[in-house]
Amino acid sequence: MVDEAWERLNKSYVYFKGQPVGTLAAMDTSADALNYNQVFVRDFVPTGLACLMKEPPEPEIVRNFLLKTLHLQGLEKRVDNFTLGEGVLPASFKVLYDSDQEKETLLVDFGASAIGRVAPVDSGFWWIILLRSYIKRTRDYALLDRPEVQNGMKLILKLCLSDGFDTFPTLLCADGCSMIDRRMGIYGYPIEIQALFYFALRCAKQMLKPELDGKEFIERIEKRITALSYHIQTYYWLDFTQLNNIYRYKTEEYSHTAVNKFNVIPESIPDWVFDFMPLRGGYLIGNVSPARMDFRWFLVGNCVAILSSLVTPAQATAIMDLVEERWEDLIGEMPLKITYPALEGHEWRLVTGFDPKNTRWSYHNGGSWPSEFHRLHACQGILCTGTST
Repeated sequence: MVDEAWERLNKSYVYFKGQPVGTLAAMDTSADALNYNQVFVRDFVPTGLACLMKEPPEPEIVRNFLLKTLHLQGLEKRVDNFTLGEGVLPASFKVLYDSDQEKETLLVDFGASAIGRVAPVDSGFWWIILLRSYIKRTRDYALLDRPEVQNGMKLILKLCLSDGFDTFPTLLCADGCSMIDRRMGIYGYPIEIQALFYFALRCAKQMLKPELDGKEFIERIEKRITALSYHIQTYYWLDFTQLNNIYRYKTEEYSHTAVNKFNVIPESIPDWVFDFMPLRGGYLIGNVSPARMDFRWFLVGNCVAILSSLVTPAQATAIMDLVEERWEDLIGEMPLKITYPALEGHEWRLVTGFDPKNTRWSYHNGGSWPSEFHRLHACQGILCTGTST
């Protein structure tokens, strides 16, 4: 089975000027009309990790991918008449062959062609995490010391660490900007992006060179991860005790002494939460913003929070306890569901905009995406985690 999997994976390799630079999102001839015949930054991560974990490792494709996407970062990113930030990495790219000039070129998508026209926020974070994995596995410090690699990291960090009006350490995001690349009501501060943000910050802190103008970024990272971890561990955490506390919240509280800091109305707690929450276990809810808490379970955010040590050891154990207690709901006979529960009826129509790919229990809406499940387990084997690293 493993040999067959590698054989199929090798067939999905994409070559540019004779070198492997990524893998196709799907080996399906009917997908040409869409963008599944391209190399997606986020979708390549499990392939890259698998190549690094292989014995002996096959790091060439990972190195080529990192450098090629870094080169694409330097292109002008324009959507209609608006120019995106310098640090934005592409959602995907495709190799085109010009038979007349006998020349290969790259067609790059920064969101201008994507479904929903949304630029990916998570691409830059996955790139930093994969870079850390590559360096840790190969010890190719010469690549890390290259000025363009250091600058690429700093451009990504400049985007997400920039000052603004926000009073929270979390990162403000739009719907469709992450793995859940369709409207699912995750706008605001989705847990997946916050966990990836934290993970990337920790990786970048270990790779930035103070002597190459990285000292300022390292100091900003240290301050941000302290505030971010406190915010997530305190306000995103939900267990039986916290659920009872929220149920008894008072509203319209003012001043620093307020307990209900986000003015959440207790009546907004959905009924399913009371049946879903066991006495043993807990999880990070999907979103926290003024007067709104998204109580849904999201797989990637919770798992990455464990792998990156964003949550405390006790919270990490509680998340796994919850999975065990709600095995039938979250797993059943298939890989872990991306989100739980599924949106149905009027809520589905209102939130997703009648999106047929997000019907209940399919795709992102309560369905499973095996590559994400395997990606997280691959991360566990190669990335640095824990407070001692």
